[in-house]
Amino acid sequence: MTAENKKNSDKHRRIIEAAIKVFAKNGFYNSKVSEIARAAQVADGTIYLYFQNKDDILISLFEEVMQGVLDRVEAAISKETNPVVKLERFAHAHLSLVEENQEVSEIIQVEIRQSSKFMRGYDNVKFARYLNIISDIIKEGQAQGLFNPEVKPGIAKRAFFGALDEMSRYWVLSPVKKYSITTAAKEISSFFLQGMLTDRGRRQL
Repeated sequence: MTAENKKNSDKHRRIIEAAIKVFAKNGFYNSKVSEIARAAQVADGTIYLYFQNKDDILISLFEEVMQGVLDRVEAAISKETNPVVKLERFAHAHLSLVEENQEVSEIIQVEIRQSSKFMRGYDNVKFARYLNIISDIIKEGQAQGLFNPEVKPGIAKRAFFGALDEMSRYWVLSPVKKYSITTAAKEISSFFLQGMLTDRGRRQL
């Protein structure tokens, strides 16, 4: 990497990190590009060398976060062969990331839904890949005779993610955390596994 490219990369990183703090503090809707520039210690015009607008900053932030999430989840399940355990580890990895990254989690859970560009016009490839990890685990369980073959992976992956997403939102917004991440991950996994396991799968628990 040349000195100029490194300089540009550093500025991009500073803008993203500043955006996380500004969005978490003010909310996406109330945040201004000038505030992000000030927090990143760059000129207002510098922002537009990297991003078209505030929505673009949010999408870039999401892309970077999702790549980290994908890496974390894939690492958590990579050495496991039992689909039951894989589903549990997926849930725990997902919720652990929420616990460890409060500011980023608040943006993903709350602020990102205020961007019409993100919600309507963004081809969310990494999120689709994330959901497909769940459906791949379910298909693997079905192939091993552990999960009910009548379960539709395309529906189940969204239902499972929806439960994790709602627990994540609760964790972000609730001032008092009644449940630990480990407890929540086990409970959610158990609910779904009980609905999918075959008799053979239950014997392996």
